[in-house]
Amino acid sequence: MKIFLSPIFSLFSLLLLTRVTSKGLSHAHPKHAATPPRGWNSYDSFCWTISEEEFLKNAELVSKRLHAHGYEYVVVDYLWYRKKVPGAYPDSSGFDVIDEWGRMVPDPDRWPSSKGGKGFTEVAKKVHKMGLKFGIHVMRGISTQAVDANTPILDTSKGAAYIENGRKWTASDIGMKDKKCVWMPHGFMSVNTNLGAGKAFLRSLYEQYAEWGVDFVKNDCVFGDDLDIKEISYVSEVLRKLSRPILYSLSPGTSVTPAMAKEISGLVNMYRITGDDWDTWGDVAAHFDVTRDFAAAKMIGSSGLLGLSWPDSDMLPLGWLTDPGSNEGPHRNCKLNFNEQKTQITLWAMAKSPLMFGGDMRKLDDTTYKLITNPTILEINAFSSNNQEFPFIRSSDSTKSNPSSHSAHKENIQSSHTNSLALVSCKEPKAKGWLVESVDHGLDQVCWKDNSEINEAPFCVYKGKAQVTSDEELYGTQYDGKTHLLETSEAELCIEASSRQRLTSQEFKRGSSSKCKRDANQMWELNMNGTLANSYSGLCATVKTVKANATPGGIRSWVATGRKGEVYLAFFNLNEGKTKITTHLSDLAKVLPGVKFKDVSKCGEVWSRKDCHIRKGSISMDVEAHGAALLVLANNRELIKVISIGYKINFDRSMVKLKT
Repeated sequence: MKIFLSPIFSLFSLLLLTRVTSKGLSHAHPKHAATPPRGWNSYDSFCWTISEEEFLKNAELVSKRLHAHGYEYVVVDYLWYRKKVPGAYPDSSGFDVIDEWGRMVPDPDRWPSSKGGKGFTEVAKKVHKMGLKFGIHVMRGISTQAVDANTPILDTSKGAAYIENGRKWTASDIGMKDKKCVWMPHGFMSVNTNLGAGKAFLRSLYEQYAEWGVDFVKNDCVFGDDLDIKEISYVSEVLRKLSRPILYSLSPGTSVTPAMAKEISGLVNMYRITGDDWDTWGDVAAHFDVTRDFAAAKMIGSSGLLGLSWPDSDMLPLGWLTDPGSNEGPHRNCKLNFNEQKTQITLWAMAKSPLMFGGDMRKLDDTTYKLITNPTILEINAFSSNNQEFPFIRSSDSTKSNPSSHSAHKENIQSSHTNSLALVSCKEPKAKGWLVESVDHGLDQVCWKDNSEINEAPFCVYKGKAQVTSDEELYGTQYDGKTHLLETSEAELCIEASSRQRLTSQEFKRGSSSKCKRDANQMWELNMNGTLANSYSGLCATVKTVKANATPGGIRSWVATGRKGEVYLAFFNLNEGKTKITTHLSDLAKVLPGVKFKDVSKCGEVWSRKDCHIRKGSISMDVEAHGAALLVLANNRELIKVISIGYKINFDRSMVKLKT
């Protein structure tokens, strides 16, 4: 159904937009990351192989097509310092370009403007001339290549090698070989930030990034199962002191909980809350529980580095893409169907996740463009409030094929269960529950006693005996009171804290096993309070009861309020068939008590641009399989038209202007 704009509507639009513009929009960015950051990242389309020419062409197209819609960052993802030659891949060793101080610098073959020690200076200048901001991806700590080369450390205050106590410090002094990045062990390891030399190295990195003109840093392998709170804290301290503001982003986020995030949210501007999101329905569906939990914990838009911080659901893998872990650039279309793509962008908007588009801008199709620039989606993402999951919905199967038709929304209960190790903040109550028990095999068991959900035997592992090594003194001091854990009494394999591969967001995180060695990822300490802490991340093990063969299903809903008093209501159908989803205004009033729903009489659906109807206080919509309906509720039909038809949002560094 087409909606025609009357002269009255045009006048109303002008008055509305004038009022909005005059209401402090010149201060739309008074703080760092005042709204969820928005931009483009190279990973989904190029993996690590992007060149300077390819990057600048994408940046140019972001400037021309997306900047007016608030997309302001263009980010080079990982391994921009790796030589693109035979034998080089994401976890290869010896193919990186480093300077005399052990710092990563762009590969000059892929980034020719970096020659002569310029780094990313010229690229950043070109990006800034386009009206955009420039970002880079960096890994944790220091590279294995720098440690192997034993490069000196730069003291930026003196412009010379770092000297303390009459000693010149080097990379091998600060690199923690037992704390290598688990999913890139040949590439990077933690830096010992207890040492002045370790801090000097990190400071030299980020001061160099500022000198290059970097506006955004995505710090990887420091969060989730790979948590390195000491590096995050010190980097945040360095960034706070720089004259150039740099937005600070953390990645990845496998097994992240709100309790874990609360420890770092004030230090950063955005942080991943899932593993890598790719273009599968399982990845999209996996975000519903985690986004719900972060919204309920009031983490959306909480205090951050020099401004605010945002839970990050990861990039939008839409359009023209590559494959995860690939050594080639974009070569295929997104695998999500259109309904699934609408579900993803709607959930990202309602959860106020940063919007970082990942598709190749050179082949941006019209459908994808309209999705990522939908004005209502962008309005919700930037300016809505009270964003939360809405539980008071019910469904009936529109095609008569759903056995759960006319049922209230609830989680499917499975009869089969399995237990699995997971990592949480040691401060969480669910981290406590481990006890030691003696057994007949000459080994002690460490057992999880909290099995309240299901009546079954305790989950147990075995304490490994201390290994005799050629470096026994190091073992005794560094791992005093810590031990290996074995799955069985005869096993020679030790339990690791996290996987050695980057998991996608739908993969449940489990402890894995490998040959026992002196590696912080395999070392555990049982504390008096019943927690079992890992030496790699400082996180504690807990046991999760996982529903066997559980698949995403059912219906979900989110609500939020808008700047002009409107209410946004999103229905999501995770079922395999079309489903009618229904709710009542009285139930909406339960979660949005500040809204006078007795005055709400008008409803518009954003994706179809059609009216929806409120009958006897009830709202129902047929939603396609894996699809979404996005409703705008208000007491003014003209306001509904403004919002659901949309208006263009122009962003610049100092002001947001709205134009019809």
